[in-house]
Amino acid sequence: MICFRDIKKEYRGSVVLDIPRLELELGRKYAIIGPNGAVKSTMIRILAGAIQPDNGSINISNDIKGDIAYMPQQPYAFGVTVLGNVAMAAQGSKEERRQQAMHSLTRVGMEGFAKAKGNRLSGGETQRMALARMLVQPHRLLILDEPASATDIAGNNMVEHALLSYWKEHGCTMVFSTHSLAQAGRLADTIIVLSNGNVVE
Repeated sequence: MICFRDIKKEYRGSVVLDIPRLELELGRKYAIIGPNGAVKSTMIRILAGAIQPDNGSINISNDIKGDIAYMPQQPYAFGVTVLGNVAMAAQGSKEERRQQAMHSLTRVGMEGFAKAKGNRLSGGETQRMALARMLVQPHRLLILDEPASATDIAGNNMVEHALLSYWKEHGCTMVFSTHSLAQAGRLADTIIVLSNGNVVE
């Protein structure tokens, strides 16, 4: 179980996020949606531990606490090859890491970019490379901030397919923000609607 308790985040003296209580079940897929300014990214970043709330806490079950993967909306790309960017998150021998990385790149349709420089990709390509880096190993909890916001239609479809197949394979919990209600409907079991910093539905 993932439990939000009395979470508040302030900005310039105003409360921008206020979640008195929210519980997420393990093994399910949750989409966080809302209009621009609904602080979806703030909620995601607090859950991931990237920023701290001004009040309250999030309790995450011990069996998944140490196995969390987080992908920000603008992920980092290292100045090595795309294959090298993904392989750095893999495990095993050099050849095993290479094979794992290629498999993960294929999952997101980026195998043809393996030898390209990771820091010279477009925004959508960078997101797919970062997703491949996240998915190269099994994780119990995936936290993603707008994972397909910069992709075109084909790239968006690859991202969605990769996430669904990974979830089916590993049975992880997935929490992601999106501006697309259609994407939320395709990927999530439960949709969390934010408005003015509050969970309204």
